[in-house]
Amino acid sequence: MYVEAKSSGFTRKVISKLTLLVFGAATILLPVLGALGQSGSETGSSIPQLSPPEPDAHMSETLRSSVNKIVVVAGESPANEEISGSYEKSTPGLVGGMNEGSRLGTISPEIGGVNVAIPIPILTIPGAIYGGLSGAAKREIQEFRDALTDELANAESKPLSNDGLALDVNRELAKLQALETRLFAPTVPIPDDMDAVLYVSFNDVGIDVQGSEAVITVAAKATLRRVSDGNKLYETVAYYQDRDTLGNWTENENALWRDYANFAAHYLAREISTRVFDGVKLEHELRPTDSGTAKRDRKDERQYVSKKLRPTLAWDLTLDGDDSSVSWVGTIDESDIFYDVELYTNHRLVYVEKSVPDSGHTVAMDLEACKTYRWSVRPSFHVDGDVRFGEWMRFETETDDDAPAVIGIVGRNASLAPGYIQDFALLKIKCGSK
Repeated sequence: MYVEAKSSGFTRKVISKLTLLVFGAATILLPVLGALGQSGSETGSSIPQLSPPEPDAHMSETLRSSVNKIVVVAGESPANEEISGSYEKSTPGLVGGMNEGSRLGTISPEIGGVNVAIPIPILTIPGAIYGGLSGAAKREIQEFRDALTDELANAESKPLSNDGLALDVNRELAKLQALETRLFAPTVPIPDDMDAVLYVSFNDVGIDVQGSEAVITVAAKATLRRVSDGNKLYETVAYYQDRDTLGNWTENENALWRDYANFAAHYLAREISTRVFDGVKLEHELRPTDSGTAKRDRKDERQYVSKKLRPTLAWDLTLDGDDSSVSWVGTIDESDIFYDVELYTNHRLVYVEKSVPDSGHTVAMDLEACKTYRWSVRPSFHVDGDVRFGEWMRFETETDDDAPAVIGIVGRNASLAPGYIQDFALLKIKCGSK
């Protein structure tokens, strides 16, 4: 990561400069055949060739102000520009450029697999690589591959569907008062009075086996196109990556993989919404602070400890006020700033409070004693009847400065904490708390 300044280990305007895995010889790739309706190959495909935007490249405020009504559609943007239409006439451009149907995937027989007659991503390892592994490594990779193949065919993997992504993106955008959103199927004609269509889709899932570990990356793509002429207004790709041992990924009936899929869907929908419409990057400092019932641990500056089941969380936000790209930042005051508060376990989101008017919040439900949560806040700025969300508060971690830049989350140990929440502040509820 690249950070311009930091305080107490928490970020001061974080510009993510994260590591995207380099797909080497032992990479497994999963083109999302069923979701995209595109043909694939048994040897896989590469992560999307589209370059991610620069760190500050949210859609511009000028462009945002010109788009007031949008339709969210699950799937890739069509190859041609004919996306306009009405309820009275057909719109072949909505699906133009997409391949009809998809070829059923198979596991390569070169490595002892069997045909799988379902249109899902298939895990494959090139035969030459697999043949060079030891017997024990072969068995472990085979078990890992088979377990995730079964999981992808199971209903538990529904979070990684285009329909689910579109639903979540639409839900995020619907929070914006100045934006009218609708969620349409790809074949539904677009009303003439809509300004733009936002196509959202999962592009690829990449699995890179590195010795005893597997690095899993999901990429999601968003394309905004104007209804009147079909021109592309904005496009971005977001990534979510985490890593762990082969055994950890598949133990307890693939529980860690399911956590990964849920957090990937959760993060990518938010990231797309943030980049396209509701996010803003400001020069700022946001960090947690002590409260009367949650004190910083002396040995771990990220962790706060409480003897109360309903502790008060506190934080400080300081705006520099000199962002040249955001015209209103110099005029905003504290009465225009609200906060969203979230608490997570390692498996799910367990508590949400929105639009908190102060820089502190007392949790309104009993948390569990002897348990550690991860928590964060993000500011929302209310300006001229519109809302823009700042970044979630995260602890800053060191990364390889020579690593390629990519916009997204890169986890370090999925079984310790999912990538999305690994850098959030910790909240430990002591045993015997009341």
